[in-house]
Amino acid sequence: MIKELEIGHMNLTGMIGEEKFHRSQICNYSNNVPMVFDDKPGIGGELLPGQTLKITNSVFPEAIGSSPPSWIAFDKQVLCFDAYFEEEVPEKNQELYRIRHCKIYFYPEDDTMQVTEPVVKNSGLNQGTLVRRHQIPLPPPHEDRFYTMYDFNINTEITLYGRKYKIIDCDEYTKNFLMKIGIRLNPPASRPDDPYTTERQQRHLASTNPFHPYERFDTLKQFLEFDGQVLGFSCVWNDPESQLTGPRELVLRYYLSDDTIDIREILPRNSGRDVVPFFLKRDKLPKNAPVPPYHPGTITNYTLLNVLGKPERNKGYYIRDVLQTGAVHREFYKDSDLKIGAVINVWGRQILLCDCDEFTKEHYRKKYGIVDFTPIQYKTPPPPKPEKIVPPYNGFGTEEDSLNSCRSVVVKTPHKDYRQFLMKDRYGMDSNILRYAAKLVTDSPIDKGRKFIISFFLSDDTIAVFEYAERNSGIAGGKFLERSRIKKPGQELFKSEPSEYYKAQDLFVGARVCFHGHNFLLVDADEYTFNYMEKNANEFPMADFCVILNKLKSMTESRAKEIRKTFATTDPEHTNVIGYDTFRNWVVSVAAGGFSEHEIMTLGRHYGMRDESQTDLYLLLSVAQEKLKKNAFENFEQLIAVFLYNDREKCGLLPYETCRTIFKSFKLPLPDDLLETLLTRFEDNQKQVDYRKFLHALNWRENQVHAFEKTKKPPKREDIWNQLPRSPPVTGIRYPPLLDDLFGKEE
Repeated sequence: MIKELEIGHMNLTGMIGEEKFHRSQICNYSNNVPMVFDDKPGIGGELLPGQTLKITNSVFPEAIGSSPPSWIAFDKQVLCFDAYFEEEVPEKNQELYRIRHCKIYFYPEDDTMQVTEPVVKNSGLNQGTLVRRHQIPLPPPHEDRFYTMYDFNINTEITLYGRKYKIIDCDEYTKNFLMKIGIRLNPPASRPDDPYTTERQQRHLASTNPFHPYERFDTLKQFLEFDGQVLGFSCVWNDPESQLTGPRELVLRYYLSDDTIDIREILPRNSGRDVVPFFLKRDKLPKNAPVPPYHPGTITNYTLLNVLGKPERNKGYYIRDVLQTGAVHREFYKDSDLKIGAVINVWGRQILLCDCDEFTKEHYRKKYGIVDFTPIQYKTPPPPKPEKIVPPYNGFGTEEDSLNSCRSVVVKTPHKDYRQFLMKDRYGMDSNILRYAAKLVTDSPIDKGRKFIISFFLSDDTIAVFEYAERNSGIAGGKFLERSRIKKPGQELFKSEPSEYYKAQDLFVGARVCFHGHNFLLVDADEYTFNYMEKNANEFPMADFCVILNKLKSMTESRAKEIRKTFATTDPEHTNVIGYDTFRNWVVSVAAGGFSEHEIMTLGRHYGMRDESQTDLYLLLSVAQEKLKKNAFENFEQLIAVFLYNDREKCGLLPYETCRTIFKSFKLPLPDDLLETLLTRFEDNQKQVDYRKFLHALNWRENQVHAFEKTKKPPKREDIWNQLPRSPPVTGIRYPPLLDDLFGKEE
């Protein structure tokens, strides 16, 4: 037991001593005192006596000014060298070695290298990347250093992991790079060829040369050039057995890839003929057909000669006849033989080519210069269809129902314009209803004072008429005419043609209409009607400002001075504004009845000044506060802070667009039209909004605006139709812009 402990103690002591030996060898210990390494420089990187500098990375010349690191300066830059190496082939007698060409890439950014060999098809070698990109050490005895760019030059050898590479050349960028860092380049070396590959190519060429010449049919080029290109012709064949049914229509297709033709027949319905895939299967079509019968094997692509003699091994008795002695030569149809108007012989059937497609026309234009492709009319024109006589309307039902009963045996419902209905139906605040104020055109003193509202529905072109109820007039008012389409007067009742109905273009201010014997004069319209007609001026010429202005310009072109003097006399105080009635009387006198009332109002709306005081501001504020209160919006302090931040001058005013953007960023629960209207009410002449007053007016906590009390009693019958259309409140006309548009600016 004691001996075993002693042996273990000795082994442990030996291990500790061995560990100290290795540690002293690595750390260079001397008497248990650590010493510096042999290759470690002194203070400041200066070499100690007896030390030599071992270059492990490329050292570049110092640049003028601040120089970036190499991984930035040489990013995506690479040096490319052409090289080759010899590989021994001990297992083959045909070749002792082979020459393998490759490329060596050196990356200056991190001194890494890569060796690749171009891939050659069917080489039987593992080609591609031979050495992956990494730092490669120098061959012994300098394996502690790596290859740098100073180790490369043309016409030199380098050793990578025991394999010698001969560098023969490099690209232009590499040459310039090496010359700039001070390397003198050697002249390029020649590129040797692989002896086995050279010998094999010579043997292959010698083996491909035939001992006896023969005729070669090269159709591959034509196939590769014209594959998929087909010429199409429409043609007819006058079959003598079917004279009563007319000519038989055929479609001929010519394949440019192999000069073959196939023909299909177009069978009409109920022709009584069997449907077959092809009238002529795809093949070359001989010109002189039918031909006398030949023995089998007479017609071939090439002929053979019988050679007398004894057979030797596998050799036959026949060789190819280059001179084609005794061969039967036949002519086949080519694309040059096909054209419009040509007659071809299809195995005894004379077929006339009548027309061709666009690809065929383009082919003949480019190849043969043919320009005339007038088709041949082979079909007799169909007889004209007899005119369908529609009986006149008999008075039962609507005209559309009677017309549909004449078109088919099964009576169908008249077709409605659902597209118009979907496009012009009511959507949100857009009603698509045009409303006009009208009065009766009559001599009766009782009926002269009656007021009507005419509503035109754009979704289905229907019209409804309501009468305004006046007290003590003796007329109840209310619905005057049910909503329906109304025919224009002066049309025959019982006729075959459909009647004309009133359209939206027939209604405008100043128009006279007749609804079932009642003559109406349209005297006014509401704001929505004017806006809709002006937005769709291409459909309503009475609301097209450009057309109206050109019309007025043509009437007043020769009276510029007189008209300017007239306006100056009308405005003695030089306010540049005249009354609307004065403007209307002037247009009527100038146009002499050539303008309708709607056209005059369109001009007045464009140049007029509107009175917007009719809309009550308190009503708008009460509606806005009600919406803010329902949505529990109380962020008025944050709003005023944002406004103050944007107000750099601290004047209490901000532009309109800036205020609107701030409110949108806070997601103010107000409709866009209501917010824009309120902003314009607090806007001055410079389009600056007083945001302090505006926020104070919106604050429903501190400044609550009481809404108007709603009448709980139901409205009376005479008050239902009390909303007559009102024209836009134009108080005055700015005449200087009108004169400038008519006659140009006065000098």
